[in-house]
Amino acid sequence: MVGWSFGKRQQRSRLGNCRNQTTTMLKSISRAVSIASRLTNKTATASATRTVEPLVRSALCLPNSAPIRPYTRSIWMMCNNGAVSGYRPKLFSSKGALPSSCGCGGLHTEGDKAFGEFLNDEIKEEKKIQKNKTLPKMSGGWELELNGTEAKLIKSLSGEKVTVTFNVNNSIPPNVEDEPEQGQKSAENEPEIVSTPNFVVEVTKSSAKQALVFDCHFPEDEQVAHGEGEEESDIFTIREVSFQPAGDTDWKETSYTLNTDSLDWALYDHLMDFLADRGVDNTFADELTELSTALEHKEYITFLEELDGFVKCN
Repeated sequence: MVGWSFGKRQQRSRLGNCRNQTTTMLKSISRAVSIASRLTNKTATASATRTVEPLVRSALCLPNSAPIRPYTRSIWMMCNNGAVSGYRPKLFSSKGALPSSCGCGGLHTEGDKAFGEFLNDEIKEEKKIQKNKTLPKMSGGWELELNGTEAKLIKSLSGEKVTVTFNVNNSIPPNVEDEPEQGQKSAENEPEIVSTPNFVVEVTKSSAKQALVFDCHFPEDEQVAHGEGEEESDIFTIREVSFQPAGDTDWKETSYTLNTDSLDWALYDHLMDFLADRGVDNTFADELTELSTALEHKEYITFLEELDGFVKCN
């Protein structure tokens, strides 16, 4: 019994060893198969990548395609005047936009084209109705000095200097005429455009350090009667009177200013006579409006010509 038991145990030990060896061998084979499978997958992926990569490269860089430029560079090439072909396609097109061909780099639209045509016709019409090709001269020995829209009339008397300054800007009164009656042509009833600017009269004496300054204007009704029985009404009025430093172009608000709205008529008449004795009267006012109207129309035509050149980029 003892021998049989020992033999049985020895036989079982051998069988256990065989099972262990078999298990170890199977694990080794499984690891080998797994490793081989991984290697096969990596090789296939690499091969596929190498196969796809030339296709991607060929799609991005075709043999006959131009060199690829950044997007901003493409905008510059389309908009820059130095493009080789000279053709500038519209990147962001609008219905009224036109390509610029004058080299100014400005925007040109269908509206600008229509605007330029309108201005061209307007300039022709204004030149047709222009009464004075040259500015009319003032009587009474006045000398004219121009500085854009500002004009100065200067006259020297014995020991005195009279300077009248006006500006034609905003000198056209608004048209408040009534509507023309039926059957009448509107062109016949259209009022004539007359420039009636405010003007300042400055009287200086060689022996005085101050100048007597009159602020004058044309009233809307153009007729001002001061008393009963007057033979002639004034077509301009004095609005304010003050003393200002001689030769000073700025009106000092600290100087006392006499407003004529509530002034005694006797004092007002003496002030008007003071101006008339120095050549500033109704005749002067009529000639001043004629000069101002011609100057305003001339400046208006010049403005239209400059506006036309600006729109057309000339």
